[in-house]
Amino acid sequence: MEPELTVYEKPTCTTCRNLAALLDERGIDFDRVDYIVEPLGEAKIRELLGKAGIGPREALRAKAPVYKELGLAEGDHSDDELIALMVEYPELLQRPIVERGDRAVLARPVERVEELLG
Repeated sequence: MEPELTVYEKPTCTTCRNLAALLDERGIDFDRVDYIVEPLGEAKIRELLGKAGIGPREALRAKAPVYKELGLAEGDHSDDELIALMVEYPELLQRPIVERGDRAVLARPVERVEELLG
């Protein structure tokens, strides 16, 4: 049977590892996508943000060094510009993002995944 969940992650990320452990403990099968190695395209990022009901600014990873380098804290970038930057610099996208069917959550904290499991 196909896993119902897809986790978009960076395997070295502590939060991503904690999420994987939580899902493994519960015996929940899931697909893993290392979006640093396999960057997501613009359409997929838009789809995930839409499913999660969040805007690109909410999905920005402010801890990423490139966030400071690009001056993203100033906040004068359009949603389209932010998504284009996430495509170019995958490390800007918050993680992990968990997708199930027509819904998704930014699993920070990891317990947010419960919203998709119920």
